[in-house]
Amino acid sequence: MGLWPVQGCSPVAATWHCSREDLQGYKCRLLESLALALPAWRVEERSLVINGRMFVVLGAVRNQSSAPPPFLMAGIPGLEDKGSWLTIPFCAMYAAAILGNVIIIFVVVTVPSLHRPMYFFLSMLAVAELGVTLSTLPTVLSVFLFDAREIGLDACLTQMFFIHYFSIMDSGVLWAMALDRLVAIYNPLQYGTILTSSRIAMMGLGIAVRSVIVISPLPVLLRRLPFCRSNSLAHAFCLHPDLIRLPCADTTVNSHCGLFVVLSTFGLDSLFIFLSYVLIVKTVLGMASKEGRLRALNTCLSHICAVVVYYVPTIGLGMVHRFGKHASPLLHSLMANVCFLVPPVLNPIIYSIKTKEIRQALSRFFSQKKI
Repeated sequence: MGLWPVQGCSPVAATWHCSREDLQGYKCRLLESLALALPAWRVEERSLVINGRMFVVLGAVRNQSSAPPPFLMAGIPGLEDKGSWLTIPFCAMYAAAILGNVIIIFVVVTVPSLHRPMYFFLSMLAVAELGVTLSTLPTVLSVFLFDAREIGLDACLTQMFFIHYFSIMDSGVLWAMALDRLVAIYNPLQYGTILTSSRIAMMGLGIAVRSVIVISPLPVLLRRLPFCRSNSLAHAFCLHPDLIRLPCADTTVNSHCGLFVVLSTFGLDSLFIFLSYVLIVKTVLGMASKEGRLRALNTCLSHICAVVVYYVPTIGLGMVHRFGKHASPLLHSLMANVCFLVPPVLNPIIYSIKTKEIRQALSRFFSQKKI
């Protein structure tokens, strides 16, 4: 631990040769500025004798034993005084997301006629979106319902891990569902023999393991950095692009690692989805029957809607974080809430409306409950 002489709160060498009264004044001003700029640091005073004259050095020393200051989460900028009213739509959307995805999972598991590859992948999608919803739920409700905005570093990094983990898993499942549609249309006679239950389970396990491997370095790299700047977050939850703005150290490695994660997951998944649909369209255009072409495309509508609902807000949020540093805080907040809350709400509705088998299974399930 070294002594860094400072003037104000800048770590530049400076000494003062002055009276004890003047020294106390300098020290008081240094303490005030230091408390605001670097709360994890303290002031130390040392005396040096040079050529028979005494000099006093005031320095800032990092307190290694002090915990990083808590982060302050943000609500919706400009609507802070309406937090209690905003709780109503947020609670309604969270309830719809949780209930809708739980019903999808329950119906797929309990109805034997839905034990097919397409619906197994649908249940995986529901699990991923349920995970995203439950990861953001505690802090969003604490901000809007109780105005409790503080969150510790470890809790913030844990939430960040699970939000990005389930988001990457969501993207991987959407790619697996595109592959499912390609096999069903390109080679329908061998659909069941290609996508067996064991292969689907291995694909699901691979998606989950990939998500853990690519996202694990991000909180580890952030945890080793000192946080001594502004600790205000842009959202009511912790995201990696938001957190790397806060350390008072070089975050180039963190930024490059985050970009690699985005390109190796969302980038590759979206590319594979696009290529899958190129092959699907090519196969459909080669069909002789118009009814066959329409029937084949109709089986893809739900998945296309799910891809649009997921990737459009995700790409928008990524663009805002990377290129919209001077954009309105309201835009940052709205894009984040749309990205992590709208897809879990809409996807169960989309699949319930557009998929005949899901509608029939839900109808039978609720009719049995009434009896």
